[in-house]
Amino acid sequence: MKRVVITGAGGQIAYSLFFRAAYGDLFGKHEPLALYLCDIPGTEAVLEGVAMELEDCAFPLLKEIRIGTNPYEMFREVDLALLVGAKPRGPGMERGDLLKDNGKIFVEQGRALNESASKGVKVIVVGNPCNTNCLIALKNAPNLPRKNFHAMMRLDQNRAAAQLAKKIGVEVEKVTCMTIWGNHSATQVPDFTNALIEGKPVEEVITDKHWLQGEFLETVQRRGAQIIEARGKSSAASAASALIDAVHSLFTPTPEGSWFSTAVYTEGNPYGIEDHLIFGFPCRSKGDGDYEIIADLPWNFFIKEKIAITQKELISERECVQELLQ
Repeated sequence: MKRVVITGAGGQIAYSLFFRAAYGDLFGKHEPLALYLCDIPGTEAVLEGVAMELEDCAFPLLKEIRIGTNPYEMFREVDLALLVGAKPRGPGMERGDLLKDNGKIFVEQGRALNESASKGVKVIVVGNPCNTNCLIALKNAPNLPRKNFHAMMRLDQNRAAAQLAKKIGVEVEKVTCMTIWGNHSATQVPDFTNALIEGKPVEEVITDKHWLQGEFLETVQRRGAQIIEARGKSSAASAASALIDAVHSLFTPTPEGSWFSTAVYTEGNPYGIEDHLIFGFPCRSKGDGDYEIIADLPWNFFIKEKIAITQKELISERECVQELLQ
């Protein structure tokens, strides 16, 4: 049985996630599941309501539901930690302020993982700024393998694939090898130069370089803001769906010749990205929750220039929270 903790369990992303997870979309229809719903004090009634709904669904795979607000208790012996909860950016709040406020949350969660979770726990951070929050959690969990920490880039990957498919009118699954380099932010780099459409390089299928380097790139980078502007709320359902995809990719063998995007610790990476960051890379998995970074993908001048920008932003974020990384 897999034990899964979800933080921010009273929020909209988590609510969009619970029922698919309990149905079996995380690990398959034959893997029993325990769901631990964790949030901040004051959300107990909401968590009780969610637990009642999960019970009422009578999911055959869901063997245990636990709710609580103490991460040291809720993270006990978990196999997978989905760190969804984080403080949203408020009016007039600078990015540095958000980094420091959320950083304190991920210091505690890193320490709780270190003390309570299974030593093989896999961790995926969704709460923004997710790359640097992931780095903070990792640095505060020194007894856990650094390779087990991820920040979610899958929503960006899905958005990029959907835009390419929409451009030429093909099914989205025809777009493969879509890499998102760097930070889950407006500096992320959707790499159309190494992606394929129906097995052919994107630039052979879509010859409009101006669109690829302009509208396509900007749409993917700004998609979250566009959704907030359109509906007045953040992209909860698509984020939850992407998180399901991210877990599935880690625990399912990657098809030959393909890969998925996830942000991982840069130490010893094959692309010369500065150490001690959480950076989006193309990866493959054997299906056991472990992964390897795909090496030797070429960068043209345009992609290389954009990657330098996203790396610089991540270094700046790290400097903002340096005292939380000790």
